[in-house]
Order: sequence, then structure tokens, then C-alpha cells
Amino acid sequence: MGMKNVLILISFCFLGSYASAQKIDPRFTFNVELGLPASIANEPFDDIMQGLICSSIYGQYSFPFHMHIGLGVRYSLLTINEFSVPSPVRGQMHSGSTFLKIGWDKFHNDRFATDVALKVGYAQTYFNTDLNKANGVNPVQFDHLLLEPTVGFILSADERNSYRWSLGYCINGFGFQPGTLGLPSNEGYDVSEFNKLTQYLVVGFGYTYYFRPKQD
Repeated sequence: MGMKNVLILISFCFLGSYASAQKIDPRFTFNVELGLPASIANEPFDDIMQGLICSSIYGQYSFPFHMHIGLGVRYSLLTINEFSVPSPVRGQMHSGSTFLKIGWDKFHNDRFATDVALKVGYAQTYFNTDLNKANGVNPVQFDHLLLEPTVGFILSADERNSYRWSLGYCINGFGFQPGTLGLPSNEGYDVSEFNKLTQYLVVGFGYTYYFRPKQD
């Protein structure tokens, strides 16, 4: 299902649930997020890598004073844009992590809430390419810190379910250069770009299940 179809489906869920929505007092929740990564900041990474998917699954506890803490796992997949690389190379970037989420959330009325948070995690990222395989160093691996500030705009369907539009800014604790993919040269890029941290935006949707009903 394409991103456009997902947007239409979730929009119908929002509209169809308007009449039955109830105010939610969140405590324990189960959350799923699915988004599209868009590479930025590091010029060669921005040019060469294109995002396919970024997903997170986590549990969360919200305190009565609106602060929350969560724990979960995260996976992202970016692939090489073969039309943007001067030298032929094929492959992907896989990144998996565990993370702690700390933030603030609040229902402003019976249906609408916001969630502002920071995900902090330990990640392992693998660059799996045909050139690295030929060179006998496949995959190229980075163990690093991951930081992802996020914001979510939430609409409830009922006292147990809600959906959200989410935006994240993922900062990975390693630099990127053409040699990471097995390319033998800098491909014309300024070497000063290689020290910039690998970063990408994540735009997507999420679902939350509330384990506790509304508290009167």
C-alpha cells in the first residue's frame, strides 16, 4: 500500500471516529510508528541514499503531570540511488536500535493531543553493497549513538485507540563517505562533508493502544 493510500485510510479513520471519541487519560500504551526517511545534512549521504522505511515499536508510561517515558526498538532501511552515483554500486543501509523515549504529552480536548519527545538509543548500522562484498569487507558496520527529536499530532478514535501524524529528526553518530559503500574515490565530494553526522527526517503515521480506559 502506497503512502498516499495510507494517508487516505487514516483520514477516513479520523473522520469516522469523530462522533464517538472520548477524552483519554493515558497511562500505559502500546505504540507503532511507520515513516519515510529523507536524507539530509551530509552531502554525499543526501545525494546517494534514499529512504524506504523507518519503523518503531515501543511501550510507554505517561505520568499524571504529562511527562512520559518509553522503551522500544527501531528499524530503518535506506537504499542506494543508482542514478546518483557516478560509479556503479548497488546495496542498502540497514539500521536497528533500542531506544529510550522521554517527553511530554497532553490531550488538549476530547480528541486532540500532542506529543513532544526525544528518543535516545544504541544503534548498529550496516552498509551492505556489492562492492564491499567484492572487497571482502561486507557489511561495513557502525555501532553508534542515535538521537531523534520527535513531535506527534494525535487524534483519538475512542478511549482505547488513537492515530497520529509524526515528524522525527534522526541524528546518527557516524559520518558517511563514498568509501563506506566500497567506492574507490571521493567521487568529487569535498572531504569536509565526510565529518558531518549522518542525519535524516522521518515523516509518517502512528497508532496507539491505551491499556487503561478513561478515568473520571
